[in-house]
Amino acid sequence: MSNRAESVLVGLIGEGVMPSLTPPMHEREADVQGLRLLYRPIDLLDLALPATAIGDLLTAAGRMGFNGLNITHPCKQLVLQHLDEVSDDADRLGAVNTVLIRDGRFIGHNTDFSGFGSALTDGLPAAKLDRVVQLGAGGAGSAVAYALLKAGVKHLDLVDMDANRAAERATELSGLFPVANITAHTPADLKNLMPLADGLVHCTPIGMAAHPGLPLDIGLLEPRHWVADIVYRPIETQLVREARAKGCDVLDGGRMAVGQAADAFKLFTGKDADRDRMREHFLELIATEESALVKAAH
Repeated sequence: MSNRAESVLVGLIGEGVMPSLTPPMHEREADVQGLRLLYRPIDLLDLALPATAIGDLLTAAGRMGFNGLNITHPCKQLVLQHLDEVSDDADRLGAVNTVLIRDGRFIGHNTDFSGFGSALTDGLPAAKLDRVVQLGAGGAGSAVAYALLKAGVKHLDLVDMDANRAAERATELSGLFPVANITAHTPADLKNLMPLADGLVHCTPIGMAAHPGLPLDIGLLEPRHWVADIVYRPIETQLVREARAKGCDVLDGGRMAVGQAADAFKLFTGKDADRDRMREHFLELIATEESALVKAAH
């Protein structure tokens, strides 16, 4: 991808993907690097297609000359059966969010977990990782938990409203990381867990614009805790704001969003993305979006 004559065509398949900030992040980074990259959202809702159409869409993308695709909800697991090859981490996670198309072959990767991993390293380099509490054991939570364990977390407390889901996730992860201690809990256990924890990672929808509020009693946080959120609309969730006010080191959700995009960019183009530059652009996009929402409200 060394000159302007070469072009890269990529897309994002999922439900409700039209507002995604991933396409402009990729296109801006490519522009700065002198690459010609076009990134198109492919929205299942707009196309009135079911999630099971993912195989047909992959085939069509291959025929139309796409170089790769990002895959999001509800297709990250469904896409697996249509791939020729899957990276070790994506295979262990049982989820793919990035597909490379090379010589008619479809190769799956997962940059959700690696994106959170780099976010943790970049944004909280001094974070103690002996014991971590994670709120939310769903799809995004699965990738985050995997990243935490790969980063060296020794004891991971998985907290979910659905006790069965937390237990299933803990069992799966214990099989992948037999040296770690992974336990399942419900929110009622938080008052006993937080005094033992070094940090807290939040992976539920609470704090999103449509689900405002706090995912736990803020009184359970101490200044010694670090706090990471994966919600990025808004970038300053109530959890991030109040944790910072208590003296906690915090990681906003934009870090993971940029991390997964930067890792996918490298896979698509073979070029390293400038993560600081990409984050700056991401924050500009979020600020523009939030400003437009304020104007609309008035």
